[in-house]
Amino acid sequence: MTIDVEDYFQVSAFAGHIARDSWAQRECRVEANVERILAILDEGGAKATFFTLGWIAERYPALVRRIVAGGHELASHGYGHLRASDQDRGQFMDDVARSKAILEDIGGRPVLGYRAPSFSIGPGNLWALDVLQEAGYRYSSSIYPIAHDHYGMPDAPRFAFHPNGAHGLLEVPITTVRLMERNLPAGGGGYFRLLPYALSRRMMRRVNQADGQPAIFYFHPWELDPGQPRVGGVGVKTRFRHYVNLARMERRIRALTRDFAWDRMDRIFLEGT
Repeated sequence: MTIDVEDYFQVSAFAGHIARDSWAQRECRVEANVERILAILDEGGAKATFFTLGWIAERYPALVRRIVAGGHELASHGYGHLRASDQDRGQFMDDVARSKAILEDIGGRPVLGYRAPSFSIGPGNLWALDVLQEAGYRYSSSIYPIAHDHYGMPDAPRFAFHPNGAHGLLEVPITTVRLMERNLPAGGGGYFRLLPYALSRRMMRRVNQADGQPAIFYFHPWELDPGQPRVGGVGVKTRFRHYVNLARMERRIRALTRDFAWDRMDRIFLEGT
């Protein structure tokens, strides 16, 4: 179970409509939404990995400490939600090193994992995986092996792999199912809100039972918040993707905690290695 800790105004699809220099003046809702998530996970006996922005951690250090105190893994989502594909090597190193240092200082724990905003590591910037290893990360969950208009690397392995050999960084892709020679998304996000819950559950069970692999699921705190401020001027597709079925999300996350056993990424993929 993984959560990408960012607020509604930091979503990449809104970047052309919300100026970065306005973030500090926006109504922040991430703290209350993460508190709800922590309560849901606690009630369901689930542990998770929280891929957290350094920008959020600086402003809500107590929230970061509550994540750690709850027995969850603290991991990095970069500092300011810049896509890895929009940075050069030096900029990316600065971003991932800065966020790692902030999170470790506040959380008091080593930060081993990273997830790129909008799954923005792909064929054009695989060098980013080398940078992550140089910065001290042990795993990444930044490649989504699907075809998508904003991200994706459909030819990538569907399950955890070492891009640069057995002793290199581990990449843990978001879960997909294979159907008719195509990978279909099965690990969260807008797809999970759009599709019937029973279908999502069936796909994850198929990965568990037929493939013998753990399912990697992700969502965002703002997805449990139907009352969030609406962003004006966005296109129909973006509006649909962001707002569809927000009111149903909390109920579905609770169902996931009943239907599956969930743990942290580091325990599942790093222990014993």
